[in-house]
Amino acid sequence: MTITAETTRAAGETAIIGGTGLTELEGLTVVDEQVIDTPWGAPSGPVVRGDFRGHPVLFLARHGHPHRIPPHQVNYRANLWALREAGAARVIGVNAVGGITPAMGPARIAIPHQIIDYTWGRGHTYFEQVGGAMLEGVTHIDFTFPYDETLRQALLAAASRRQVVAVDHGVYGATQGPRLESAAEVTRLERDGCDLVGMTGMPEAALAAELGLPYACLALSVNWAAGKSDHIITMDEIAQALAEGMSSVKAILEEVIPVLKTP
Repeated sequence: MTITAETTRAAGETAIIGGTGLTELEGLTVVDEQVIDTPWGAPSGPVVRGDFRGHPVLFLARHGHPHRIPPHQVNYRANLWALREAGAARVIGVNAVGGITPAMGPARIAIPHQIIDYTWGRGHTYFEQVGGAMLEGVTHIDFTFPYDETLRQALLAAASRRQVVAVDHGVYGATQGPRLESAAEVTRLERDGCDLVGMTGMPEAALAAELGLPYACLALSVNWAAGKSDHIITMDEIAQALAEGMSSVKAILEEVIPVLKTP
């Protein structure tokens, strides 16, 4: 089966992919939950269609709800495909990350502008035969700017209006997981130019590009990366930063969704 990238898109809604700490969206009035079968297998869960502060939105929990799917086993292809089929016109990926450079400390929000992919073995493209399905057409997409600049600027403007301090740049280093990185690996990431490290940024961004979906990342730093503090990383530290920072993430989403227009 050959599938074009022009498969019918419904309402043109904003889709939010929630990561660690955002398995459900507070303030979302659920209209329905759609279980979408994709050529690439099952997504992490149903696509939730709802009303968020008076505006339509789609929501998908990247790791499932409850949180159960580790980053290297997320079916990124199915997730993005399901959102596109449900009517997404743009995607905001919410990611919990570790901070490498000084501006990216715990509970800090960043809207990265670039990404480096260190992952391996993940289903990372629609341009291959899997179960008889693949996209047709040119197999090389331009990925010079992995994040949609219009969507990035909308997120930054929303943060400013809500008086949320957000770093307006950042290079996201996407690692394999599920383990955290060694101090030497973080040193290499910093040498490569990475400001943030996470496990779910790729292939999500590239798959959105293959489907023609504008995509941006809303990153919440939940810890200093390995070797960047005087102590080892603990789950308690991560949980505390999530609790402190997630309110800012939600404030930005509340502010940005009303101003995003259907193309």
